Amino acid sequence: MKKILIIGKNGQVGWELQRTLAPLGQVQAIDYPELDLTNKTALHNALQALRPDVIVNAAAHTTVDQAEHEPERAQAINATAPAIMAETTRSMGALLVHYSTDHVYDGSGNTPFTEDMPAGPLNVYGHSKLLGDQAIQASGCRHLILRTSWVYGLRGRNFLLTMLRLAREHEELKVVDDQIGAPTWSRMIAEATALALARPTPVEGLYHCASSSETSWHGFTAAILELTRAQRTREPRLIGIPGSAYPAPARRPANSRLSCARLTQAADITLPHWREALALCLAQ
Repeated sequence: MKKILIIGKNGQVGWELQRTLAPLGQVQAIDYPELDLTNKTALHNALQALRPDVIVNAAAHTTVDQAEHEPERAQAINATAPAIMAETTRSMGALLVHYSTDHVYDGSGNTPFTEDMPAGPLNVYGHSKLLGDQAIQASGCRHLILRTSWVYGLRGRNFLLTMLRLAREHEELKVVDDQIGAPTWSRMIAEATALALARPTPVEGLYHCASSSETSWHGFTAAILELTRAQRTREPRLIGIPGSAYPAPARRPANSRLSCARLTQAADITLPHWREALALCLAQ
């Protein structure tokens, strides 16, 4: 059986990967403080000692606004650590799976971004993630990079859980309605990863991996409220606002649409409509 190492087991995607990758090999999952991604020597030594056949890096500095205040830490986790993983992976002849983000693009226009379009991150988080992608690609290691968007799940901190909490606490919710993307359930990302790795020849390269169709944060919230209405004694009023009315340290892309046609063509993998996936998630 292949030895599969999951880094970031406590994150939204990492948690799901432990289940979805279990049939494919001998899975070992670690996270901080077992492994400190800001310690370059410790990271290299740990990978050399474990010598996995597949490294799945589901760890990242994902707090977008916080990254603006600690760019060095964001770069250490999102750029330097993946670069070390890539070099070590290449020396061992292993495969590196890594997750990236819609934030590597500038959010211009209103058409889906393809993998070949130029990047242009608007914030520290996106810049650090782009550097990680580029380091992996430049290393010459075998790799699979999956860029996704608007990740949510039933654990950790994410938009879905925040909206469920706010819907219980407030009579009115003001949510941005001019940023467009595809909410993507962490379990769907993990299952797409398993499908890509389970092929006779594992899929390699850079691919977009996000739910089908698109919506705004306001539309996503409306669907959350509709699907969970029976769980509340009262319904909050939902109001759409422009992103400019919700000031934050980090700029967000207005257009987070990702074309996932390349992944469909290469591996026959298509994630479901975002609303269908949301209903499945909430059914849990």
